[in-house]
Amino acid sequence: MAREFQIDVDQSNDAGVVVVKPLGEVDLASSPQLRARLTELIAGHPTRMIIDLSQVSYMDSSGVATLVEAMQQCRRHSATLALAELQTRVRSVFEIARLDTVFDIQDDLESALKG
Repeated sequence: MAREFQIDVDQSNDAGVVVVKPLGEVDLASSPQLRARLTELIAGHPTRMIIDLSQVSYMDSSGVATLVEAMQQCRRHSATLALAELQTRVRSVFEIARLDTVFDIQDDLESALKG
């Protein structure tokens, strides 16, 4: 049985950086929950949002669309968005769609925090 989808958020950074860590599969069933949470966080006007995907084992097109939408929302609010620690299977989805050239994709959270 797959574990329940969760979203952890760290907003403790004084520099306006928000780290979002989805846990589980980002698919048609869970992407609306992720979309709503990201929209809520972006409305708080962070300077940078980092989405740590280290615990996401699978992502379908609805998950990718959710992240594209979040990137567009961040740009409208003059914030930057980075993706960090993509598992091989998830990274390949971005590479196949050629979104690896559109997103700021970092190998680890530390690099993403440095911006």
